[in-house]
Amino acid sequence: MSQSILHLQRVFHDAFRQLDRGQRRFQVEVADIEVKFYPYAGLHHTIRARSGRIFVRLSDLFQAAPPEVIRALAFLLVARLLSRKVPVAHDRVYRSYAFRPEVLRAADLARRQRGRKIISSAQGRIYDLEKIFTRLNRRYFAGQIPRPVLTWSRRKARSILGHHDAAHDTITISKALDSREVPEWFIEYIVFHEMLHIKHRARIINGRRYYHTRAFRSEEQTFKHYRQSQDWLDRVIRRRHELRARAA
Repeated sequence: MSQSILHLQRVFHDAFRQLDRGQRRFQVEVADIEVKFYPYAGLHHTIRARSGRIFVRLSDLFQAAPPEVIRALAFLLVARLLSRKVPVAHDRVYRSYAFRPEVLRAADLARRQRGRKIISSAQGRIYDLEKIFTRLNRRYFAGQIPRPVLTWSRRKARSILGHHDAAHDTITISKALDSREVPEWFIEYIVFHEMLHIKHRARIINGRRYYHTRAFRSEEQTFKHYRQSQDWLDRVIRRRHELRARAA
């Protein structure tokens, strides 16, 4: 057992000792904690409890992180496992490191090299995403948005209707929307929203990444059917909650 791994075990043990005080949900010793660096596709970290042991997997992009950052990450992960409020000071330390430009570049590179993006087709059963993109690009962006890979999702996702993946340069729209029951202007709105993510890159403010900036929200409201789309979106969300309630 190397000294570095032993040090990581002690850091996590200290996090448990401080955050689990009074509850004693996990009475673990240093030897009960396994910590490894793992080649995730981006900045991803996990912590799990099984049979009295704690298994921690940290992104290998954090192997060179300073000790105070690893300590902050340990407290964040343990707080998550214990369903405790994330310590503000540790959250600030972690984010100040994780959102450094060089770390973000390394994370994007890891996602491109290690991640697996499933591409279906832009041509759906009812709607063609490439035609919709071209029409929106001409109407709202003077044709200035570079075309990403456009694809319908493989499954009928109902929680995420659209997603822009900058690392893989893709816009994915939920297959659940490829239906005659869904008006074309609502699909246009979802695609338009994702196109705005290409134009308005996320901003990092005080160690936090903001995707929907004031400029983003302002331009989003220029969409012709914005109000109708918001009403339709409310119906989709309400319907989703009704289905969950029935299944419960």
